[in-house]
Amino acid sequence: MEKRIAVSFSGGKDSTLALHRIIQSHDRKVDCLFTTVTENYQRTSMHGVRESLLEQQAQAMQIPLRKITIPSTCTNEIYESIMGDAIQKLVDDGVTHMMFGDIHLKDVKEYRENMLSRTPIKPIFPIWGEKTDDLMDEFLNLGYKTVSTCVDSKQLDPAFVGRVIDDQFIKDLPNDVDPCGENGEFHTFVFDGPLFQKPIHFSVSDERTVRKDLFTGEDRFYYVDLRPE
Repeated sequence: MEKRIAVSFSGGKDSTLALHRIIQSHDRKVDCLFTTVTENYQRTSMHGVRESLLEQQAQAMQIPLRKITIPSTCTNEIYESIMGDAIQKLVDDGVTHMMFGDIHLKDVKEYRENMLSRTPIKPIFPIWGEKTDDLMDEFLNLGYKTVSTCVDSKQLDPAFVGRVIDDQFIKDLPNDVDPCGENGEFHTFVFDGPLFQKPIHFSVSDERTVRKDLFTGEDRFYYVDLRPE
């Protein structure tokens, strides 16, 4: 039986590399990209990328996009209710598996597994447990291009936000920062590569949006605005 897969897609490098791996498997069919968007902001959750750029990614890869809208102030109870309804629609449409681009965070992996355990959909983690420096090398060597969209200033200098991720970017990272940003040090937006029929064009704003730490009230997360061209 052919596996029909919904891809949990952030628009960033990890989910893109995992998707690349999945597409190489001939017994699997990618049904859709499955992405959360924050209402009022019209941007992807966590990565802070404009919804229109997300749509361009899906179009460039010629994969249907399913957007799940969540409120800007979202409790875990509300989030799980919204996701439960969205996943049930996947089940109704014949999706058999959901793919995630997680690498090392066991609590996140277990949360996803528990979320799907109440459904017939099975989770897939194509890059789980692999060395992040090897994954980053693979991603770049395949020809993908990506830019950092958000930096956690508790872990990384905000000067890294808005930079294209290449060999120099990796060399400049402090030794205690994961090369894939697996601990939330930075997030990314992929704009070109083997899966893309055409590159996505945008400009990087000079302005930075800063969001506070919910617990301390201090400035913490620095976002750059990518403007479609």
